[in-house]
Amino acid sequence: MLLLVDNGSVFTRDIAAFLEKWGGDYEMRKPGSVSLDSLGEYGSFILSGRRRNDRHTNRVNSAIIRHAMQGGSKLLGICYGAEILALALGGTLRRSRPAKGLCKVTMTRGNPLAAGVIEAYQSHTYEIARLPDCLEALGSSQDCRYEVIRHRTEPIFGTQFHPEMSGDGRGMLAKFCAL
Repeated sequence: MLLLVDNGSVFTRDIAAFLEKWGGDYEMRKPGSVSLDSLGEYGSFILSGRRRNDRHTNRVNSAIIRHAMQGGSKLLGICYGAEILALALGGTLRRSRPAKGLCKVTMTRGNPLAAGVIEAYQSHTYEIARLPDCLEALGSSQDCRYEVIRHRTEPIFGTQFHPEMSGDGRGMLAKFCAL
């Protein structure tokens, strides 16, 4: 079963709609209703974007990331989800120029979720500034160096953009679910 963590993004319902259409077995929960003791019930996780910073949300998402790392669970962090992934593992963030709308993302390394150049939807004001050693960059855009990241040894990925908001991005979601 997949746990979709609703961190407050206006696009989380689009992720849920994708999962409904995909036909996968999933639950959607807000961070305040996630039981950290029951994370073992899930085989994969999607961490949505967010609207504002919240310490409790950060703690819950960080705990899910640590759980996924220890248990070999699949995880996809979207926008904030990718940012908290980098932070939880030792990276840093920075404020960026507000980004909103479609952009081209070029895959720079082998990536099981996408290849070549894809069209992606941006909506963020922060971005990853430095990746920790355990993460690697898989894709970048003209405005963002770390558009797609992954863990070097675990099935853990992040996208700075919102894959749920473009056809190419939904293709990435499908490939993540099929891993």
